[in-house]
Amino acid sequence: MGGGAVVVCGPSGVGKGTLIKRLRDKHKEPFGFSVSHTTRAPRPGEEEGVHYHFVSSEEMKDMVTRGDFLEWANVHGNMYGTSKAGVQRVIDAGKICILEIDVQGAEQVKRAGIEPQPKFLYIGPPSREDLEKRLRGRGTETEEKVQLRLENAKKELEYMYKEEFWDSVVINDDVDAALARLEKTLSIWWPSHLVL
Repeated sequence: MGGGAVVVCGPSGVGKGTLIKRLRDKHKEPFGFSVSHTTRAPRPGEEEGVHYHFVSSEEMKDMVTRGDFLEWANVHGNMYGTSKAGVQRVIDAGKICILEIDVQGAEQVKRAGIEPQPKFLYIGPPSREDLEKRLRGRGTETEEKVQLRLENAKKELEYMYKEEFWDSVVINDDVDAALARLEKTLSIWWPSHLVL
């Protein structure tokens, strides 16, 4: 039973993390995670090596220079990256590696030519207004950070319509319904890993 990778994108606040957590809680066995690196500070409740590898800017830049990352980007003033070795470990274990990254990173992964070729999935909001409401509802960001995320979200939302880029688009209008659509999509891509 060979492994693979799925690249999951969508604007900040759309609920990617919530959907992925629910998916993994419900179907632990077939999925693996490559823990990303970031230069941002941990949010309350985030653990080193579980949610991210929290590293300094200098350490991150050294890793970029060495070519350690499958993809990396500067997002909202912080650097994020997915290590090649981390993804390969999950695939070699016969699992589906979930890569929750931004659209810049997705472009890099497309060009990287990984085998097997990952699937590309976009999670979108029902509307721009709904997305803003979700971002403000978090209560974890300053107004300045919310505005920056909203500005970046506009660019990410335009990507939802990029022709021949996404293998599937799931609209997160309701978490339970979106989770069901996500499960169905993944079971079509990897029928031996996810049986509904």
